[in-house]
Amino acid sequence: MKILFLGDVMGRAGRTAITTHLPRLRDAWKLDFVVVNGENATSGMGLSADHAKLILDAGADVVTLGDHAFDQKDMLGFIEKENRIIRPMNYSKAAPGVGARVFSASAGRKVLVAQVLGQVFMKRPFDDPFSALDAVLRQYPMGGQVNASLIDIHCEATSEKMAVGHFCDGRASIVVGTHTHVPTADAMILPGGTAYQTDAGMCGDYNSVIGMEKTEPLRRFITGMPKSRFSPAMDEATLSGLYVETDNMTGKATRTVMVRQGGRLSQTGPA
Repeated sequence: MKILFLGDVMGRAGRTAITTHLPRLRDAWKLDFVVVNGENATSGMGLSADHAKLILDAGADVVTLGDHAFDQKDMLGFIEKENRIIRPMNYSKAAPGVGARVFSASAGRKVLVAQVLGQVFMKRPFDDPFSALDAVLRQYPMGGQVNASLIDIHCEATSEKMAVGHFCDGRASIVVGTHTHVPTADAMILPGGTAYQTDAGMCGDYNSVIGMEKTEPLRRFITGMPKSRFSPAMDEATLSGLYVETDNMTGKATRTVMVRQGGRLSQTGPA
């Protein structure tokens, strides 16, 4: 199976990159399944229902969220109606929606998509991501209940993301990190057959400070004083993510390639 994961969509520039590149890539790379992290797609903070529909209409099979899952208040109701939206499973027991679900891919194959939040350096305490993942992966083993599985680990610390990767090795097809908006150069297949990347990067304008227009972040770093609100950078965005091919019988990864399309970063992909 050919699976594409795309990192945090950042504001209007990121949405434009999705609508510009994803339909083309879905066709050119003959993708079977696409997951997009959309938690910063609306003004850099959260995801609105309209922008969720735009990403899904552009070719995403599933949209994951993150710690800003419900910054846009209409998502509280929309996630209950749209089962292709996944929020972190350890966000809150009272949160609407679900953190893991099995979806249908091409040829009737089943794909588990799950998301967890990390605990290290995050602004609020979240439940243990390891026990949450363990329960889901036991319920949906690869080669049994599902043909493939993808875990979006949304957190700050690279060490915690790596620990989740090794914890899930051989039990998930893909473990990929989000949240920091900076792509890491460590895409690999772990010994047990899990494709891994510490952070997929963002779908946003890289002439920025993690997707935000540079002026205000620079002012705060230099002076320690805020003057205005952050706003997403608006130049051409790079679409960043991870491409993975999996074995249809075992669900294990057989190939993985970092993806960069458009914008300022060097172009990479499976071709």
